[in-house]
Amino acid sequence: MVISKGLKTDILDTLADSMSKISAYPERQHYENVAKALVEKHPCLRDPGSEKGWYSWFHSLKFKLGNYRQKLSAAGCPEVIINKRKTGGSKGKSVKKSKKGEVNYCPDPPEGQNPERMEEKRKIMETEMQKKDPDHQLLEDLMVATFSKRRKEIIGDEPHITELISRWPALIQEKQIRAEFKRIVTTDLLVSFLDGLDGLVPRLLEMYKTATKSGKKQSLKDILDCLEKDDTKERRRAAALLGLPHYISGEDPSDVIRMCDAHVETLDEAMKGMQLGLVIGCEGGKQGFIPHEVFDVAVVVEETIVLHNVKDVAQSFAMLMGVIYCVNLKYPDAMKYSFEFIQRVVMKIKPDQASARVHGLRNRILRYKL
Repeated sequence: MVISKGLKTDILDTLADSMSKISAYPERQHYENVAKALVEKHPCLRDPGSEKGWYSWFHSLKFKLGNYRQKLSAAGCPEVIINKRKTGGSKGKSVKKSKKGEVNYCPDPPEGQNPERMEEKRKIMETEMQKKDPDHQLLEDLMVATFSKRRKEIIGDEPHITELISRWPALIQEKQIRAEFKRIVTTDLLVSFLDGLDGLVPRLLEMYKTATKSGKKQSLKDILDCLEKDDTKERRRAAALLGLPHYISGEDPSDVIRMCDAHVETLDEAMKGMQLGLVIGCEGGKQGFIPHEVFDVAVVVEETIVLHNVKDVAQSFAMLMGVIYCVNLKYPDAMKYSFEFIQRVVMKIKPDQASARVHGLRNRILRYKL
């Protein structure tokens, strides 16, 4: 079938409009899936002489989406505007787009709201947070109303953590981190983390034991030895999480997870050079590889404590994941596969897009029958 230029344009316009409603920046596989589905549903649209039959549609869709993003930018789409190249800006800058399964990565403003109104509400929130007993329901309502503005600032401006805390002091609270995470990913932070972890802990620990039988991975063996004296649910969770980077070859958790004596002034030293991670404050001096008594766990970003008074290692990992999503941070290179495993396998956020290493690790775990 010979397709006229006008008909092809109409088809591409319709597909581009539908795809952009899901994401303004589709991945390669998304273009391929749409092109393939198009010719499967309408065989008359197959490319003549092409083995796959949809390759020209794949390329046409990519160009069409590129042009369509210009229309989205003119219409005020926040996700496209923050990626608009400024005059004199770097031509090689990476596109700011959802990379960790965010559903509401950079949402449009609510109907009837504009930047000026949202800024007024932000100032009300800032004032409310200065009170000794702030109105938590008012804060929740203001956080919901200013979500679009906050995400645009965080993603577009990439402020330092101290500036972010200054402008959005309500965000860095445990309750609001959980609420913000749910707005971004549409799932409960603690429920998805702890339920997913509990389902994997027995298999992870068995996998760690197998890995230590060869005499290698001594640090992993030290973590498992800590469970022989105290094998509670909380410590098994901690062992599964703390052992993960030691099991994954090439990962070094020393810059991401650190321990210190809670009653000695060593906190500043423990945070030194830490861009993102956890500082676990223990009761007493030597606590082993899994602390018996956790006094306090602090979530640290850019050598700044953003959250503390977390009493459980597993919960502190969950809150760290929450902060990463709320502040739009990259996973630290030293533990990038461990964090990806937590996201895709433990929390089941976009599990189908796992890297080859995490996919292999997931398959290895499933082979352990308990």
